[in-house]
Amino acid sequence: MRKKQATKKKAARRAPAKVRAKKPARASKRSKPMDQEAMMQMWQKSMTPGPWHAALEPMVGSFHARTTFVMSKGEQPSVSEGSSDNRWVLGGRYLEQLYRGMSMGMPFEGIGYTGYENMKKRYVGTWMDSFGTGLMNSRGTGKPTSRVMEFEAMAHEPSGKVVKFLCKITIQDHDHHTYEMWTLGPQRFRSMLVEYTRK
Repeated sequence: MRKKQATKKKAARRAPAKVRAKKPARASKRSKPMDQEAMMQMWQKSMTPGPWHAALEPMVGSFHARTTFVMSKGEQPSVSEGSSDNRWVLGGRYLEQLYRGMSMGMPFEGIGYTGYENMKKRYVGTWMDSFGTGLMNSRGTGKPTSRVMEFEAMAHEPSGKVVKFLCKITIQDHDHHTYEMWTLGPQRFRSMLVEYTRK
C-alpha cells in the first residue's frame, strides 16, 4: 500500500504542469499608416521654399560691410571693414554668406547659412569663421516680418563657457540691411553691429 502511494506521488511530480491558455492580444489602437500619396504631398509642402524664404531676397548679392564690435559693456568699440557675397543654395532654401575682411587687426573669414524651416515655422541659421573651430547655431523667435527677423543663438567661448545671444536682421531696402547681436547675461549689451551696403 505504501509502495503504491509513493509511486503515485512520484508520478504526480513528473506530470507536466498545466499550461494556462493565453488571452488573445488586444487590437492595437495605433492610427492607420499614412498612404504614400498623402505622405508625398506633405513632404513636398515641407521642402518647398515659400514667402519667408523670399523675404531674404534683398540680401542676395555683393555688399560692403562695416562692423562695430565690443568685447564687454562700456568698452571702446573697434570698427573694421569687409565684404560679403551672398547667394541662394540648395534651390533657394538657404542663403549662403561668404564674408572676408579684417577683425582686431587680423584677417577674418566667415561662412553663414540662413533659412526658414517650414515645419517648425521659424528661421534657422548657422555660422562658422576663422576665429574658432566650432559652430554658432541660431533659431528664430517671435513673429518675423518681411523686414525684421530675430534669433536666439548659442556659442562656446575658448574657456568652454556657453554664451547666449539675441540677434536681429533688419532689411531697410534692397541695398541696405543690418545684423545686430546682443550678448545676454547679467549685463546685456549690444556686442556687434554689421551694416551692409550693396556694392
